[in-house]
Amino acid sequence: MAGTTVASLNNATPGRATNESVEDLEARSGVEDPGSILVQLGDLDGNRAIIWGRANCPARLYVEIATDEAFSDVRTVRGPAALSVTNYTARVDLKGLPRGEHVFYRVLFDRLNESDSFTDAVSGSFRTPPEESDQAEDLRFLWGGDVAGQGWGIDPERGGMKIFETMADLEPDFFIHSGDAIYADGPLQKTVELDNGKSWTNIVTDSKADVADTLAEFRGNYLYNFLDEYYREFVADVPMIAQWDDHEVTNNWYPGEILPEDPHDVKSVDLLAARGQRAFLEFMPVRSGSHHAARDEHYDTFDYGPSVDVFRLDLRSYRGPNIATLDEERSSETAILGEEQLEWLKASLADSDATWKVIASDMPIGLLIPDGDVFEGIGNADGAPRGREFEIAELLSFLHDEDLYNVVWFTADVHYTAAHHYHPDRAQFSEFNPFWEFVSGPLHAGTFGPNELDNTFGPKVVYENSPPEGEANLPPSAGLQFFGQVDINADTEALTVTLKNREGESLYSKEFDPNQYG
Repeated sequence: MAGTTVASLNNATPGRATNESVEDLEARSGVEDPGSILVQLGDLDGNRAIIWGRANCPARLYVEIATDEAFSDVRTVRGPAALSVTNYTARVDLKGLPRGEHVFYRVLFDRLNESDSFTDAVSGSFRTPPEESDQAEDLRFLWGGDVAGQGWGIDPERGGMKIFETMADLEPDFFIHSGDAIYADGPLQKTVELDNGKSWTNIVTDSKADVADTLAEFRGNYLYNFLDEYYREFVADVPMIAQWDDHEVTNNWYPGEILPEDPHDVKSVDLLAARGQRAFLEFMPVRSGSHHAARDEHYDTFDYGPSVDVFRLDLRSYRGPNIATLDEERSSETAILGEEQLEWLKASLADSDATWKVIASDMPIGLLIPDGDVFEGIGNADGAPRGREFEIAELLSFLHDEDLYNVVWFTADVHYTAAHHYHPDRAQFSEFNPFWEFVSGPLHAGTFGPNELDNTFGPKVVYENSPPEGEANLPPSAGLQFFGQVDINADTEALTVTLKNREGESLYSKEFDPNQYG
């Protein structure tokens, strides 16, 4: 168990609420403040979990955990102090959790500017992954990405970010956030006129009134999402595997880029990315880059028991420039994973004994995502591998040569939902095993698509749901908001993928036998 165990806080008297006004908090912290304790769960991995909290003043984090709802076997972890340097965020990395059990938690803060002044507790529970197959229960996880983008923020009159309520009702064991958790480059207007003559009315904070250039503005983008009650409740109840993509910094960015024109005052993408990464690591419940680890890479492996290992990729930090996506010779500039991450991924997949190997990718493989005259993603037009496809070809060839099967890709990014089947018989590069890729999003942003296919790895669109031809950037109220659901049967280990809309309606479903996948 991480941290220092102290006496239970069961009998601690909640301290009085802070006397500071919202305006005082904004002035002091540099960002808009929801005015209450915030809690998130993340990076659940075997017997470990991150519990993240944010106070609204200098305070020390405490986490109580137990294996029963009455907290009769309570253990208390004294966490770090949440200070202004981290915008009053703190986390504990819980270790030694019992496998295959429900864990109940309570989070509270002891205000450092008052003696014995504890906040009210925020409580919840989560289920840890089983260690042995005889402990296994049916497993469910969800995935999706893209939140508060393209001008569509929180409109309380339209129910806010309702998709998070829909997802919470499904009681998933964990959630893969496939990136674009914020739109730091996407300011909001108070009112947006809709095609039907009605209006979309955003909550607009100072940090969402312009693009993010400063650290305070990046932080404010994360805090904005917490203003939505459904989002706030979902992230406190469901452990998250959080990825980052481009809009956590700015559209289509890559390391070393210099922005040519407005709207950013800061033209160095490396500086923007450093601030964006700092805010991401402060405000997302991730283990990498936390205050307890001397690493800032965002790729990792998560053990969810005998049936599933999840491999979180980072396709943003190590890529070369977008102008190299059409290069016909491999070089450091054609990287998308980077050499170190690619070798880690190959070794981790080979070491995995899990029945299913889930690759959480922040971008799809075979869709064209233009960036001017070049491309922002992996796909780059038909033909043999070029540019960023070189590393993907190496990975797929490795899986083929090592006889590694049951690898399923889950992603978002393109703002519609789809099921893609990749097969060497349709491909220009054929040294790989057939596999599936599922795309789902946006969670709460503009809807676009569909994108064109790149035939390098032989994708086929089995299902897609996107706006009618000629329409783009549809608001959440149009109904084309999507997430994905994955269910694994404890007895058969059959894996079923279901693509769903904001109302929870099933749009497409596919069941896979672990002995016949591909």
